[in-house]
Amino acid sequence: MVTMLEVADVSAGACCAPLVREPLGPDDAARLAHKMKALADPTRLRLLSIVAAAADQEACVCDLIEPVGLSQPTVSHHLKILTEAGFLSRSKRGTWAYYRLVPSGLDSVTQALISA
Repeated sequence: MVTMLEVADVSAGACCAPLVREPLGPDDAARLAHKMKALADPTRLRLLSIVAAAADQEACVCDLIEPVGLSQPTVSHHLKILTEAGFLSRSKRGTWAYYRLVPSGLDSVTQALISA
């Protein structure tokens, strides 16, 4: 027994709805990926959360070592990544570095997720 298959006319219209806004361009996607990679680490998320929860949203690196259970150089490395991604700012006082939450740091990530 031969079964006949029905052929659909694919030229009649697109199978998908047209775009309603401009998608991310290559440069914007690369910048956003860099920021999201900085957040894609449990230790960095914890550090960001600790700084955000601190008085004036600022913390000394010396106060961030014990809560995450890592060495000072490792914590400093994670903080550097968060700073380069624009989530924290750094200031030096004596021998210690202090990190402050950048209020607008999450804006680009938030906007990308809202618009998605």
